[in-house]
Amino acid sequence: MGFGIFGSFLVLTLFFRPFVCQGPNTDESFVFEFLQKMGLNPSRENGFSGSFCSWKGVFCDANTENVVRLDFSGLGLSGVIPDTTIGKLIKIETLDLSNNKITSLPNDFWSLGSLKNLNLSLNQISGILPSNIGNFGQLQSLDLSFNNFYGSIPEAISSLISLKALNLSENGLESGIPLGILQCRFLVSIDLSSNKLNGSLPNGFGSAFPELKFLNLAGNQISGRASNFSGLKSIRFLNISSNLFMGSAVGVFEGPLEVIDLSKNQFQGHIAQVNLSSTFNWSNLMYLDISENQFSGEFSTDLSLAMNLKHLNLADNRFTKQPFLKVDVFSSIDYLNLSGTNLIGHIPSNISHLTSLRILDLSHNNLSNHIPPIMTKSLKILDLSYNKLTGDIPLVLLQELHEMERFNLSYNNLSFCVSQFPTETLRSSFIGSVNSCPIAANPVFFKRNAPKHRGLKLALALTLSMTFLLIGLLFLAFGCRNKTTMWAVKQNSCKEEQVISGPFSFQTDSTTWVADVKQATNVPVVIFQKPLLNFTFADLLSATSNFDRDTLLAEGRFGPVYGGLLPGGIHVAVKVLVHGSTMTDQEAARELEYLGRIKHPNLVPLTGYCLAGEQRIAIYDYMENGNLQNLLYDLPLGVRTTDEWSTETWEDDENNGIQNVGSEGSLTTWRFRYKIALGTARALAFLHHGCSPPIIHRDVKASSVYLDSNLEPRLSDFGLAKIFGNAVEDEIARGSPGYVAPEFLEPERSSPNAITPKADVYGFGVILFELITGKKPVEDDYQDEKEANLVSWVRGLVRRNQGSRAIDPKIRGTGPDAKIVEALKIGYLCTAEIPSKRPSMHQVVGLLKDLEPLA
Repeated sequence: MGFGIFGSFLVLTLFFRPFVCQGPNTDESFVFEFLQKMGLNPSRENGFSGSFCSWKGVFCDANTENVVRLDFSGLGLSGVIPDTTIGKLIKIETLDLSNNKITSLPNDFWSLGSLKNLNLSLNQISGILPSNIGNFGQLQSLDLSFNNFYGSIPEAISSLISLKALNLSENGLESGIPLGILQCRFLVSIDLSSNKLNGSLPNGFGSAFPELKFLNLAGNQISGRASNFSGLKSIRFLNISSNLFMGSAVGVFEGPLEVIDLSKNQFQGHIAQVNLSSTFNWSNLMYLDISENQFSGEFSTDLSLAMNLKHLNLADNRFTKQPFLKVDVFSSIDYLNLSGTNLIGHIPSNISHLTSLRILDLSHNNLSNHIPPIMTKSLKILDLSYNKLTGDIPLVLLQELHEMERFNLSYNNLSFCVSQFPTETLRSSFIGSVNSCPIAANPVFFKRNAPKHRGLKLALALTLSMTFLLIGLLFLAFGCRNKTTMWAVKQNSCKEEQVISGPFSFQTDSTTWVADVKQATNVPVVIFQKPLLNFTFADLLSATSNFDRDTLLAEGRFGPVYGGLLPGGIHVAVKVLVHGSTMTDQEAARELEYLGRIKHPNLVPLTGYCLAGEQRIAIYDYMENGNLQNLLYDLPLGVRTTDEWSTETWEDDENNGIQNVGSEGSLTTWRFRYKIALGTARALAFLHHGCSPPIIHRDVKASSVYLDSNLEPRLSDFGLAKIFGNAVEDEIARGSPGYVAPEFLEPERSSPNAITPKADVYGFGVILFELITGKKPVEDDYQDEKEANLVSWVRGLVRRNQGSRAIDPKIRGTGPDAKIVEALKIGYLCTAEIPSKRPSMHQVVGLLKDLEPLA
């Protein structure tokens, strides 16, 4: 019997031996434990089936025993990497854990002496960069960008003598650049941008890196001179913008440079002295930005040798008065900014030869004479403001202005005839100009220029007035006899004053709201632009058919919205703020009047308001073309949903002036969707950065973006959350499904006081994803994904460099895929889980403007 027990034990031991071999203290066990403790369960569905060395992202040596490469980028790994996991992979050479949510590294991590490539970018790792980094003696590539490292760069970096690529950008690193970096003589790329580095560059910095091609020190507080870069014989990309460099810039212009950005420093002297440099080849130069420095003298005559230049920015320096730069040699240029460069004389007509030009800024100069017929069809931004230009604006240019995204001809001595432009555009882009439309184009001038036959015309006007008066009296008499009772109140006769008494109760599709007012004619309605009109709550009742459900446009987060026509033909959208406000009537009126003064071309104007009992009623301009949600998902303009307002009805009459601009209209082009994105971003940037105090929208979503009669995007509902007070602020901040920032999905992490503009940035990122993909934020199908939403789906594709798969087929081919994918990456930044990682809306506008599509 004893022998039987022993035999059974032996059989079981042999049976389980393969599993014991793959058990403790093997690379498989280390990786398996790492994934489990970082929140990912290795399973067949996740690509972790079969033998260990065939797992997704796992690459083993020839003996299939040890891991030599691990690529776990973008797997959603989170938290602290535990000890005795990754740190035990003694033969690993390449480790990529980028695009995760890792917060800290283990103690044994620094013992991986065989590492050659390490990428921990786009995580949440915080702490001081330890001197143990010197243990990676074989390291060739190190990327720790977009984390939260702080403190100084350790001197131990001198041990990384094989290093070729170093990226520590977008962290909080401080102090100076260590002297030890000069030992890394094989460096080809250095990116230390967007940190808090200060001090001077180490002596001999330039000559220490004979193979360096890429250097980015932008966005720090580093001081120094151009001589610091002497000796960079291979350099092609140099960006030292937004630092404290000073003195002459001549020493920078050496070697085969293609990109030079010296902007926002303290460089001085004459840029013309650059021609003293015999080693600089101007024909290589494609990008030059020396704006916001203190350069003086004249432009360098050698600039004409830069025939391949695509981007030139000389703005805001101290140049002496000089004629216009000879630009006809820049046949490929697409960005030209000569703002504030003391230009005199006229704008040369050959500027029209720059057929690739997209952005032209000549503002704040002393340019005179006429504007030449600029016929650059690709031009998207034009700024000629603050000059001394005279004469008529050329007709060919006026026609092209309609195709531009932005232009400004203000503060000159120009005349024009542009009655076809919106009033807002005339007020913002033609300030100081004179409207010289001929009589046939501008009937207003009839009064001034028609002395002949004045008596005949006066008689004709009186006859027409009497005719219309008689017709009106007939209609009034007929109305007194046949008008049906609209309200449940007694009306004795048309001669008696109507007494419309309350309180009033109104039913919507989902709820009931009450206006607790005794007499409707005693509750005033304030219309900002027409303060002399004595509108009352009774006029609102009449305009909306007693707030009848047939006039209900939508029921949004703030309350129901009705369409109506006030006396005088004022077409409005009436929004009833049904939540109980914590403000008094005086406080609410003051806040609404403040919101009424906020004007921007991309905001829905607040026209007026009414305080009806506890209800605050906001009155807006009517948006003829509905909202973005309707347009994107092919809803007719009159279809109402529970969280939007659009137009009242959908009629089949082709002549009624209403058109469906949905999937079969303009929205099928990238250029038009880009226009909506940029306009919405500008609106939010204005609320965040142009208002004091800043206005946080708190409910940014597609149904809050409207299109006016000119199909210009306009954002609505701004500033309304404040009127309710903190009682519902938190509820509103949690927003609509799919648009809610992650910090508000966990109750313990959010509170009313925690609301920041970065929540709006997240909502805008979702809208940008919608515009590019044509998909809804939630409740849509996402290829190859289960239980995903729009944000997680797109972010996953971007992380895997597969962003082009997300492009809506309706707009594919209407613009360069590369630029559309770049727009997806902007949305990726906006939807970062940590608010501090998201850009500001001002930065978003700048990023979008860099993508401006061609016509």
